Amino acid sequence: MRISEIFVSIQGEGVWMGQPMVFVRTAGCNLRCKWCDTPYALDPESGEEMSVEEVLERIWALDGAVLGHVCVTGGEPLIQKDIYKLLYALLDRNMHVVLETNGSIPVRELPCEELLTTSMDIKTPSSGMAHMSHPEYIEDLGPKDQVKFIIADEEDYEYAINVLDEHPPPCPVIFTPVGGVDLRWLAEKAVEDRLGGVRVLPQLHKIIWGEERGR
Repeated sequence: MRISEIFVSIQGEGVWMGQPMVFVRTAGCNLRCKWCDTPYALDPESGEEMSVEEVLERIWALDGAVLGHVCVTGGEPLIQKDIYKLLYALLDRNMHVVLETNGSIPVRELPCEELLTTSMDIKTPSSGMAHMSHPEYIEDLGPKDQVKFIIADEEDYEYAINVLDEHPPPCPVIFTPVGGVDLRWLAEKAVEDRLGGVRVLPQLHKIIWGEERGR
């Protein structure tokens, strides 16, 4: 599989925000979002070719077994041919895994295990990729998973609300502003509209480290 980088940081997004973990960022993505914050991971030929065993060795070298948490992100991890082998290897070692996916690829075949959290990012109009998302895949998630929307403006906000109305999620829902830091307008809008089932959250790693790579 193609790996862009493997590093230790805190989870900056969603329900696991603040949790230290190992990040495995795969190389290559089937989408081209206008506001992508990891453009260096888009090219499937970038990064390093690694076997699942080599990825596991790197995780252990970074004290993954001590941390107990791994985030598999991208790019888009589900386009990697060995991704299921990696996921099962981590789960077999009792690691909690957060798999971040972009909502364009089916998730029904993912392992149904308590230690796996699927984090699905449904693309909004401002990304330029909303036509590639499949909001119906939300229905294949479970209570331990999460749905995220990156929101730039009112159009994105209304789009997200409509998606949630059409496909009621069985799991937590996260609204995050583009850039991950300027929360006020989005938070005020959520309060005004009484969005009881939505959490408005920043990207914590950007508050701490900005756009620094490997964070």
